[in-house]
Amino acid sequence: MLNGKLIIFSAPSGSGKTTLVRHILKTFPEYIEFSISATSRQKRGVEENGKDYYYLTPDEFKKSVANNEFLEWEEVYAGTHYGTLRSEVERIWAKGKAVIFDIDVEGGLNLKRQFKRDALGVFVMPPSIKILEERLQSRSTDSTESIARRIAKAEKELKTADLFDVFILNENLDEACAKAEEIVKDFLQI
Repeated sequence: MLNGKLIIFSAPSGSGKTTLVRHILKTFPEYIEFSISATSRQKRGVEENGKDYYYLTPDEFKKSVANNEFLEWEEVYAGTHYGTLRSEVERIWAKGKAVIFDIDVEGGLNLKRQFKRDALGVFVMPPSIKILEERLQSRSTDSTESIARRIAKAEKELKTADLFDVFILNENLDEACAKAEEIVKDFLQI
């Protein structure tokens, strides 16, 4: 039974966790659904509420925290909050599916601590900090200062890889996708 299962993909920004999660969703759509996070940040570009994130004002976010509506939340960057709504996870479980997350490292560890054996924690490892920085620069979505902040954070996050159940080195995308499929199939026993 998939109800009650969580698959957590965490990594420093730019490591490829979103690409791997999208691959898993395409490969196992009948078993897994994506958990949409809530955030207090503004929409970027063509992002949509309820598809990319649930966009809350800072006051709405704080009210949801006070009402215990989050399984986990944090202030990732000054003034910018992200979190996992309890109602979002329950919505997916009600369909009889496992929940998959594309979440920052601290959020992933918080979920793993709460759900223990019902959660698979996957850490996506970049080949190197230099390649990670190149990937972030090639996105052209962040300022030089933002990239520097993300790299500094990544250096700390890489030290937490051993707190996850398994890690995937994302050097070769095809190999990383194959490894992700294998890990998820084993965890869900599908």
